[in-house]
Amino acid sequence: MRLPRSLALLPLALLVLAVAEIAVFVTAVHTIGALWSILLLGAASITGLALLRREGIRGWRAFRAAAETGRPPGAQVSNSLIGLLGALLLAVPGFISAVAGLLLIVPPGRILARKAVEHYTERRVSATVASDLFGPRHVKVKQSAPVDDTPPTTTGPTGHTPPAEVLQGEVVEGEIVR
Repeated sequence: MRLPRSLALLPLALLVLAVAEIAVFVTAVHTIGALWSILLLGAASITGLALLRREGIRGWRAFRAAAETGRPPGAQVSNSLIGLLGALLLAVPGFISAVAGLLLIVPPGRILARKAVEHYTERRVSATVASDLFGPRHVKVKQSAPVDDTPPTTTGPTGHTPPAEVLQGEVVEGEIVR
């Protein structure tokens, strides 16, 4: 069984990340000192661990509230998963992962990441599933050319007129827009 290309490159990406984290840590030690660098990493990790618990409880409550009221839970789930990922990145020792975690925790970064997750999900699943997850989709409608209702007058190779494929009603072409 072949792994998708993105998963096959994961070990290499993790190695590059580890080397980059070490390089940034050494730079921070030379810039602000070893004690301050260690204290800063420790504070980020402790903050990340506290946020993991808070984001998990908050996400579960939001999911249950959406399910109890009959609202689609997708927005709450994606928001919670992004918050949990941000908290996890903060908990992992390293300056690069801490900055990435902070970007996912603060509201502008969280909103952008949530929209990206929703857009990715909408492209990968059917419209019905996306509607069940995230609620009704907004549709931008474009007017199409009128449909010709007259049946074709040409005969087929057997001498019979083929059945006319006439669409009744108005044909609307559109695309899903959030």
